[in-house]
Amino acid sequence: MGGWQDDRVTFDVRALTAQDQKQAWDLGSLAFGYHDRPMPEGWVSDSPGRYTLGAFDEGGRLVAKAVDRVQEQWFGGRLVPTSGVAGVVTAPELRGRGLGRLVLTGLLAYARERGAVISTLFDTTPLPYRALGWEEVGSLDYHAFPTRVLASVRPDPAVTLRPAVAADVPAIQEIYRRAARTSTGLMERSGPLYTGGPAEFLAEYNGVTVAVSASGAVEGYASWDRGPGYDSDGKLTVDDLIGLTSGATATLLAMLGGWASVAPTTIIRLGAADPARSLLAKVDGKVESSQPWMLRVVDAPGAVAARGWSRYISGEADLELVDAECPWNVGAYRLVLDKGEARLEPGGTGAARLTPRGLAAWYAGAATPDQLRRSGHLTGGTPDTDAFLQTATAGPIPTLHDYF
Repeated sequence: MGGWQDDRVTFDVRALTAQDQKQAWDLGSLAFGYHDRPMPEGWVSDSPGRYTLGAFDEGGRLVAKAVDRVQEQWFGGRLVPTSGVAGVVTAPELRGRGLGRLVLTGLLAYARERGAVISTLFDTTPLPYRALGWEEVGSLDYHAFPTRVLASVRPDPAVTLRPAVAADVPAIQEIYRRAARTSTGLMERSGPLYTGGPAEFLAEYNGVTVAVSASGAVEGYASWDRGPGYDSDGKLTVDDLIGLTSGATATLLAMLGGWASVAPTTIIRLGAADPARSLLAKVDGKVESSQPWMLRVVDAPGAVAARGWSRYISGEADLELVDAECPWNVGAYRLVLDKGEARLEPGGTGAARLTPRGLAAWYAGAATPDQLRRSGHLTGGTPDTDAFLQTATAGPIPTLHDYF
């Protein structure tokens, strides 16, 4: 893919081959703390939907790597082609010398070539990613509640519960997709990274419970794991609790409350605007864990064209984009919204200037123009420009439930 040289060493940047897999395992296992485990037989860094780029020194040693995941995320009711970045590692002796920047900028160029228009990642620290144009736009949060609180939720007598079977999985997937379609950022759970069948999905959890309406339709589900023990440390962890109706949501929450005597704590993955929150008092819960996630615009015109927009908004604004890492984004553009469609056309006055981080936060609806101005990521333009930009991406708080 190319080379790069600092004042002492030349580094070769290229895709990993079959001969590089042991080095990839060793570098990743050291960085992420599983170096006490042997490399599994047949393990490969690349698999369908994953592409690994590495930097090698003159002796052929792998000294940095990053993985591009082929995925899609929902924005404005449409699927946006995304590069999910994972497995970013630099050899300890060479940190701080620009190798992370080297592989990540190479990965951005590759992702654009294959059709990704945005990139997302979970950051352990935001600083190096912010330097390359990613911005924190949301977090994956688990909330802990006393299980007795869930027991106080009143179930809907018209809704019945039962364990899910393989035949329910298509309905479960569609329930998730209906919720995801109205979100900002939720993952599409299909494609090359999601190849397991119904049996594999059900086997991932101790239990998957479906909520069934009086007509026999599956209108909600909960996927959960029962932790060890039955004393004060007993816990129930719920990854998804999604009801298409208020009755399904309430009845699933009440079912979880039935564990109060043996699992006093229930931990639920909830987005900021999850409907289950309307049935739970915020004072009763606390954040058990919070993992921030970041977004970057890879191809600005492509990203604008890919996401959905309100069909009730029409207008235009002149923007200037600056982007040292993705120079193909640089220039003056006119943002045009017209009844649910949008385009970013070259030209215009470039009156309002956005940094890459500002563009990312605006695209996700994670910050208002006023906030972007006060953080230095938006300059120029007029109050009318700000009002238009704020209205354009107003919507659900960015949410992502799938860690990668």
